[in-house]
Amino acid sequence: MLAPLYEFDGEAWVVLTRRAWHLRSHRGEVSFPGGGQDPGEHLEDTARREAAEEVGLDPALVEILGELDHLTTFSSGSFIVPYVAALPGRPELVASPDEVEAVLHVPLRELLDPATFREEVWEVFGEQRFIYFFELDGDTIWGATAAMLRQLLGLATGTLGRGQMGHL
Repeated sequence: MLAPLYEFDGEAWVVLTRRAWHLRSHRGEVSFPGGGQDPGEHLEDTARREAAEEVGLDPALVEILGELDHLTTFSSGSFIVPYVAALPGRPELVASPDEVEAVLHVPLRELLDPATFREEVWEVFGEQRFIYFFELDGDTIWGATAAMLRQLLGLATGTLGRGQMGHL
């Protein structure tokens, strides 16, 4: 999974996708570009390849900055290794209709607005878990993507470190 960041008009932005509605899992949900690892492929290369396949992001433009905490989703059991990347500017991206309904360019300012974020406690498999939400105009980011965004924003602002994602 790749969390691409770039600067545009003096602001920091992140690239997200809205998954296509015909997919088997997580249809219509907002997520980072990402997908399955090919045999023998390094996970950084998987992140670059999947971003290229899903939104046409040129892998040569991707500078990997580091990793966020690894996590497993409780809904699908997917194991996620999130990479944060810097891009040299606002990329020209095109959604692959096989996987992505829309490419979303979201300013970090909007995600940092306290009115955008909320958390709930859900009982999942007999355990209390924090579930995070970002309410954007027309989209709700939740679950694993929201947890990764929460950590990314916390690292960017110095309010949350690695290993502090809380219960997913």
